[in-house]
Amino acid sequence: MTRGEGSQSPKGIAGHETGKDGKPVTHQDRARILLSDDVRRLFSWDVAIEAMRHVFRDLGSGRTGQPSRTVMAMPGGDGLLALMPAWGRPFARRRPMMAVKTISVFPNNRARGLESHQGAVLLFDAESGQLLAVVDAAPLTAIRTAAVTAVATDLLADKSASSLALLGSGTQAYLHLAALREVRPLRRVRVWSPTPAHREALAQQAIIVGIEGEAADDARAAVQDADLVVTLTPARTPILEGAWLTPGVHVNAIGASVPGFRELDAEVVRRADVYVDWREAALREADDIRIPIEEGVVGASHVLGDLTEITMKAPKRRGADSITLFKSVGLAVEDAYAALAVFDAAEREGRGLTAAFQVRRD
Repeated sequence: MTRGEGSQSPKGIAGHETGKDGKPVTHQDRARILLSDDVRRLFSWDVAIEAMRHVFRDLGSGRTGQPSRTVMAMPGGDGLLALMPAWGRPFARRRPMMAVKTISVFPNNRARGLESHQGAVLLFDAESGQLLAVVDAAPLTAIRTAAVTAVATDLLADKSASSLALLGSGTQAYLHLAALREVRPLRRVRVWSPTPAHREALAQQAIIVGIEGEAADDARAAVQDADLVVTLTPARTPILEGAWLTPGVHVNAIGASVPGFRELDAEVVRRADVYVDWREAALREADDIRIPIEEGVVGASHVLGDLTEITMKAPKRRGADSITLFKSVGLAVEDAYAALAVFDAAEREGRGLTAAFQVRRD
């Protein structure tokens, strides 16, 4: 295993070996192992946001796709293990690719000093099956999630939206603060989360980057008069009520991405023009949307579109007072395109560890 290009590799990892027939075994096309620092360096906001725009254009045109993800919970545990495969034929690339993300999601990890999402994305060449890269999934997932929200916000929110409410104060809250600054002129941020010290810290971070920051004592106070609201919690019961929302607000609901978790009450959904990342997945997996439909508060047609549709043609707001909602569950194709963007950048810059995962016998 080596770091970067042109380094000498330890014997037995990337050196020459001899098979049973005495002929040399040559290692071909070494895979890149891209760790957290590599991902953060290579996956800048402009790269990430543009990559996520391409995901949904390609998904809408049939150039990429995914089966349903598999989610497993350990009996008696507080976390999940998810397996998320996808494929794609991105424009401007000669060869198709495949990818699979295996990731654990443990919402209580902050108390352990760990990230809630941990795992890896394996990126493959889809013509040969060759492994191209192993990418740290924690920073990749975190950045692409906020980048997707930025894409949706840019398409759905009022262009002058400048007042943001963040419900949640974990890693995703910090990243959403950064990502949304890329698409809207933020001037004020109110933060609420159950832990006072955490919401104070995020409010201070907003001040550091030149935005008026304020910690709110409760969620209702945080969303008062906000132009943009983002929910980023592992809540199992709603933390945002539709009665609190100001006319004209845009809501991004991000935290409840699998069944059993819910951040929005039914009134939020009823009042809003609802859009999702991918209709099929949202109707199946997003309790924020699924439960109001099952309760008869709204019908499935209340979901007006998904990102595969609105990236091709942005919807017009019905009026200055209309409320829009974007519900995200996270998609394997997002991880695949994110890993591909990081891999391409790593190839250009010669970053990451390299190792031979397979051999070719002469």
